[in-house]
Amino acid sequence: MKMMRIKVHMHGGDILIAACDEGLLGRKLKEGDLRLEVSQEFYGGDSGGEEMLLSRLNAATMANLVGGEACRIAADHGFIDRDCLITIEGVPHAQMVRY
Repeated sequence: MKMMRIKVHMHGGDILIAACDEGLLGRKLKEGDLRLEVSQEFYGGDSGGEEMLLSRLNAATMANLVGGEACRIAADHGFIDRDCLITIEGVPHAQMVRY
């Protein structure tokens, strides 16, 4: 099982989940005009697997996901649409918003 880093951010009534594949933490991705810093401050939460990510996504109003594993799990369980993924340096990235 591949591990991810999953951090919960609370903003008013919103719950934002930031999740990345563990090996991406600390990377700065750039491709064309796209830039994404997978920072410790934003993504560096608990280390966990699929069960933890799904539990936190179920409670989330928003999510920011980086990496093949995090995006695959979210897509497999209907949190995001695979057609809405973008890639930066070949790394999948998706955002989810629900109200």
